[in-house]
Amino acid sequence: MEVKGLVARGIAGVIAQVAVEKSLYSFDLLFDYIVPYDLIDKAAAGKRVIVPFGRNAGKKRQGLIFGVREDVYDPVRIKKINAVTDEEPLLNDEMLKLVIWLKDNTFCTYFDAVKTVIPAGLGLQLNEESGSVKTRYKGDVTKIVSVSENADFSLSELTPKQKSVIDMLEEYGSASVSEVCGLCSVTAVVVTNLIKKGLLEEHFSEQSKSISKDFSVTAKLADIKFSPAQQKVFDGIKKLADCNEAKCALLRGITGSGKTSVFIKLIEHVTENGKTAIMLVPEISLTPQITNHFKSLFGNKVAIIHSDLSLGQRADEYKRIKTGEARIIIGTRSAVFAPLENIGIIVIDEEGEHSYKSDRSPRYHARNVAKQRAFYHNALLLLASATPSIESYHLAKTGRYSLFELNERYSKSILPDVYIVDMKLEQEYGNRSNFSEVFIHELGENLKRGEQSLILLNRRGYHTYAKCIKCGEAVSCPVCLIPLTYHKNNDTVQCHYCGFTSKMPENCRKCGCRHIYQSGTGTQRIEDEISGWFPKARILRMDADTTVSKTAFETNFAKFRAGEYDIMIGTQMVAKGLDFENITLVGVLAIDKALYAGDYLGYEKTFSLITQVVGRSGRGSKKGRAYLQTFTPEHYVLNLAAAQNYTEFYAQEADVRKALIFPPFCDIFMICFTSADENESEKAAEKFLGILSKILSEAREKFPYRVLGPSKSGVGRVNGKYRRKLIIKCKNSPAFRKIISDSLKTAYADNDFKYTGITVDINGEIV
Repeated sequence: MEVKGLVARGIAGVIAQVAVEKSLYSFDLLFDYIVPYDLIDKAAAGKRVIVPFGRNAGKKRQGLIFGVREDVYDPVRIKKINAVTDEEPLLNDEMLKLVIWLKDNTFCTYFDAVKTVIPAGLGLQLNEESGSVKTRYKGDVTKIVSVSENADFSLSELTPKQKSVIDMLEEYGSASVSEVCGLCSVTAVVVTNLIKKGLLEEHFSEQSKSISKDFSVTAKLADIKFSPAQQKVFDGIKKLADCNEAKCALLRGITGSGKTSVFIKLIEHVTENGKTAIMLVPEISLTPQITNHFKSLFGNKVAIIHSDLSLGQRADEYKRIKTGEARIIIGTRSAVFAPLENIGIIVIDEEGEHSYKSDRSPRYHARNVAKQRAFYHNALLLLASATPSIESYHLAKTGRYSLFELNERYSKSILPDVYIVDMKLEQEYGNRSNFSEVFIHELGENLKRGEQSLILLNRRGYHTYAKCIKCGEAVSCPVCLIPLTYHKNNDTVQCHYCGFTSKMPENCRKCGCRHIYQSGTGTQRIEDEISGWFPKARILRMDADTTVSKTAFETNFAKFRAGEYDIMIGTQMVAKGLDFENITLVGVLAIDKALYAGDYLGYEKTFSLITQVVGRSGRGSKKGRAYLQTFTPEHYVLNLAAAQNYTEFYAQEADVRKALIFPPFCDIFMICFTSADENESEKAAEKFLGILSKILSEAREKFPYRVLGPSKSGVGRVNGKYRRKLIIKCKNSPAFRKIISDSLKTAYADNDFKYTGITVDINGEIV
């Protein structure tokens, strides 16, 4: 009756479906807006608009058009678009579909997904009162600022202007001072004061132009020669790439087998056929090494995308890709959204790395996004690693993926000899140091021969634990309630979760005792001990404390390659992807803790970390060796990693996961509840379980599922927020995701959840 009435009144026109920024999840819909006559030629799907939103029509919001149609409408109920801000669509049909996929699969809002797909440099700053906008990209870049990793906001009161700067940088990572001042309407003094407080860190960049625009070819693709094994793998994968159908393949190749050369020749092949390519790497630390290699071969066809670029650099790279100037994209997780047309291949190197999983909304996995893009373009998705994820190898072994394997090193170099050292015996013989006698001996031999060594300890700082001898009270973070790590270089204790920092206390805060005992070992202490053993050794420490500068990775690795250092000590950032021919000795310290992390992914991560770091040894003409120091030398994961026996590890791990019902034999939805009040988080978790149970019982379709919890998360309080979790084992299907979505909408509409945040993560870490 209503539609007939509208038609009778002759009210018809153009309607745009718009996703609106800052919508609550429970009301996050595509809203209808009237397109005024003077904007009809401008309004199109993929363009951003300014619209009135909410009861107060004076408030303006940014939106994105998802579709335009001719229809009848009620002019009283439907508001008009105020402005169209883009000359050309920012998102094409593929990206709009990807936004909808992200919303459906990660339980985010439309605009959370939009902001993930659009590079930060092209975002808009909107004045909600006036509706005026500023572009985030301002052009020249001199000083770049970002939120300091060790920023402790609990010790500083922020002015409104300072808070606006912090909020912007937390969302977009980094920006030039001129960009910050223009977007936040502040002076440079505000930024300077935040730097003085230690809340922001700075570095300098020559200019904001594209970092890859001036790449030039300095090497020849024809100089890449394959071994017979590489040639066989290349021919098989090339056949898949040429079939013009969406395909997924897994390349498992031992460390040093020449996987990168295969990637390069495949990318050369597809680009010669007029298509484009994306290659993802897991860590920013690996980006300079791989990009230098690619730019020497492909020149300015290459574009770089990662989170350490300024807003201007990200915007420039995006424009180069959109115009077709750049046809090969290298980058970390976010590079999977590069706006390429006609994609021929997407390569994900070290595909089992967990850095490909986003830990903030939307909580997507780059591998799953890459699958969607491969399906859209009828492209090849190539996953590769020496230690693939259990999920990917399972899909390959069961025929869902095509499987290729390289089981020998390139140029006939052989895998290093690996020795497991029982540290219990070392202590029985009176050795209380962090190093076994045999490893110290081998380190000395390497120094004599002029060969380089690599030491892995996945803990930074000096001591990792401090407590009162009298009462046993630990020196803990007041925000997160976890032990603080002592950093000797500035005599502070730090929380590696929230960034809280203070001077090392002289007295126990509980009983006043002056005797505080410190234990545990971090990379700083290892550096000191090695210097004590070998005073003349040139030591490079690579961890989050020494790589604050944006150029630290590239500069330090270049110096190490040039022979300016003898020993590299580092956390997991040095374990994968690095190729230094003169490293012939690797030491792995204190690996036991990772085996007992309580996460079903713990064994997989540990096996991968050991296998990869051991593989850094002996990559040139010299034989390598590695020593694993452990208090559990009999553990099967350590022994299989020492033997570089991935297939046997997979077989044993798959059996365990199947028996305990873990991925890939089910999916896991982890629903986390966070609140500043511990009782609120507990109450919210219990009530959500009731909501979920009710919706499941009323559903027409019945699902096999198992619910664990609610229970405390591993770290009960982080950043002042208490955490509870629900774990649901089930099958990830559209119908089950709708159950979860309906439960979330019901919860968000309930006042009992007013002070509790809810997040949903699928197949991530259980923490």
